[in-house]
Amino acid sequence: MIPLTARQQQILDLIRQTITRTGIPPTRAEIARELGFRSANAAEDHLKALARKGAIELAAGTSRGIRLKAGSAAAPDMSPVLAGASLSHLTVPLVGRVAAGHPVLATEHITRQVNVDPALFAEKPDYLLTVRGLSMRDAGILEGDLLAVRKTAEARNGQIVVARLGDDVTVKRLRRVQGRIHLLPENPDFEPIIVQNEDEFALEGIAVGLIRPNGLS
Repeated sequence: MIPLTARQQQILDLIRQTITRTGIPPTRAEIARELGFRSANAAEDHLKALARKGAIELAAGTSRGIRLKAGSAAAPDMSPVLAGASLSHLTVPLVGRVAAGHPVLATEHITRQVNVDPALFAEKPDYLLTVRGLSMRDAGILEGDLLAVRKTAEARNGQIVVARLGDDVTVKRLRRVQGRIHLLPENPDFEPIIVQNEDEFALEGIAVGLIRPNGLS
């Protein structure tokens, strides 16, 4: 790989740290905010330079379309990626709207099977969940996006999770505060959800990527 400038290495480290902490890469706006750039365009210019030097790959059409290339010193052993088009090889169920109180992967929720490339994800996704609403807008997760999810009952602080609260299934950022679970939106128009002791709560999985539906097979 071509040597990086100090600023490029700083951005590469930020990408790696964000992936390790949350399971998905940062958006251009998040990079700009963290590193004090005046605009997301400045972050985009640095990302393109990193791509030219072989440190990352960029996927068109996704706000988080950043992949740490294998062999990069900054790449973790298993690097999650937000996929773009040209997906193949692995077939996973696409889940639409989840009925109240029903399992996420209930047959009636699966709209079709979708081909994805397993190399695009840190861990094999068990399903794609159609995003509803705008509560995670500022994390770059929009209405109609497909969240790639790995089924698990465990998650780290700061990871984006699919959680069941009572009869509802929601996508939020997980935070534990003084032993209590907070489900945090990424949109100031929405209130955080604090899980109470009496609530029926279950973790359905963690986000391992995000797909914009354009070009899915």
